[in-house]
Amino acid sequence: MHYMSETNRPDATTAFYLKTCSGIAAGLILLLLPCASPAQEPAWFPGLASRQALLEDAGWLIHGQATFVEQGNAAFRSPYRGPNSLQPAAMQRNTFSSDLILGRRLWEGAEVVVDGQVIRGYGLSGTRGVAAFPNGEAFRIGSEVPAGFIPRAFFRQTIGLSADAVPPDGDQLRFNRPLPRERITITAGKFSVLDVFDDNRYAHDPRTQFLNWAFVGGGAFDYANDAKGFTNGIAAEWEDGSWGVRLGGFQVARRINSLSLDPQPGRGWQALAQLDHFHELGGRPGAVRLLGGLSRTRSQTYAALLAGDIEATNESPRGGYRIKQMLTLNMEQEVSDSLGAFVRFSWNDGRSQQWMYTQMDWAASAGISMRGTAWERPYDVVGLAGNIGGLSSGQRRFLEAGGLGFILGDGRLNYRPEIATELYYDAPVAPGMNIAANIQIITNPGHNADRGPVVVFGGRLRTAF
Repeated sequence: MHYMSETNRPDATTAFYLKTCSGIAAGLILLLLPCASPAQEPAWFPGLASRQALLEDAGWLIHGQATFVEQGNAAFRSPYRGPNSLQPAAMQRNTFSSDLILGRRLWEGAEVVVDGQVIRGYGLSGTRGVAAFPNGEAFRIGSEVPAGFIPRAFFRQTIGLSADAVPPDGDQLRFNRPLPRERITITAGKFSVLDVFDDNRYAHDPRTQFLNWAFVGGGAFDYANDAKGFTNGIAAEWEDGSWGVRLGGFQVARRINSLSLDPQPGRGWQALAQLDHFHELGGRPGAVRLLGGLSRTRSQTYAALLAGDIEATNESPRGGYRIKQMLTLNMEQEVSDSLGAFVRFSWNDGRSQQWMYTQMDWAASAGISMRGTAWERPYDVVGLAGNIGGLSSGQRRFLEAGGLGFILGDGRLNYRPEIATELYYDAPVAPGMNIAANIQIITNPGHNADRGPVVVFGGRLRTAF
């Protein structure tokens, strides 16, 4: 393994700080603009909301969004680095995604939804080097030019079991109409596991909440997906407002974090089961979710990797299929009209490779989300959260020996748990448009105490209809 020493060029560092300061200044100016009411429709699409309502009455769903994320990391200490390291020189990268969601109601409770997406850009250092990666909009496989694909195309049947209804939750993938309080929902096709499982009111959507992967879902849970975050499968849900049960079966990646899915779903698969309890504490709503999963992939055990060629395992898996066991405990609680809190704990058995999501074998995260009511900006949101994640003894020895995962691999390792802290401020600046300022501090990036800490500055611009 070849190790590269790093010297930081003053001109690159100066340029980074100038660009970062300019971006923060622009964000502050926009944050000072009068707060727009979410009830208003986008001014550049007059009459859009009423047209959408008319289309829904006629059985058609149409929604859209576009999200731009700019991030930069300051230079940091790095006595060595490897092929999957976060680069220690100051740098900036950005990502862009846009979606056009179309749906058609077929019969009572049945609908087909198709999501067309265009993406462009890269995460910092090619979306490598940090297990709790700071941009939930970034994929390991990026693109210099806009690239279109279909991340979701599914059929959904909702079966009402009660006469009373609950208000719609604003999900862009659903028709905007009340749902039966007690219901069964069956979804089949292509979608994201996180569309159904491990939901959280305060930490789940990188387009509107925390950006870091560790706050989108349990960091140690190896969610089934391809390299862009989607898969094929079926999910069945029952809920009645107090309890919920969700079951799912999904295809897994054919190779470690690959774009292709395993063509033998009878051999490579993920099975999920989640139990939800919805409650009130002091008259405030909250939820507890327990998610368990089994993944069967062509992964190798860390013992086998250490006994073989640790540098030739990512693209050429050998041996048979292996099962990974996983758990996530996810809790949310409203504390006041303007304050909410969340906690997540996640774990996997740590015997074989993480195959699809990221590289943690255990993780714990917690945070708060607060609306700006106290400073007379009730639609502004500020969030603060932290995550600590670590490795099993097998994966630790693998990385110490110079092994490469699909995200991590510094060539050597002085192991410490990785700690990620994130603070964001999100505000509406025009009808249908929000801007957010974001700062993250990553300590022991890649679980390596020899490198970092890393400070990541960011901004997010999103518009939706």
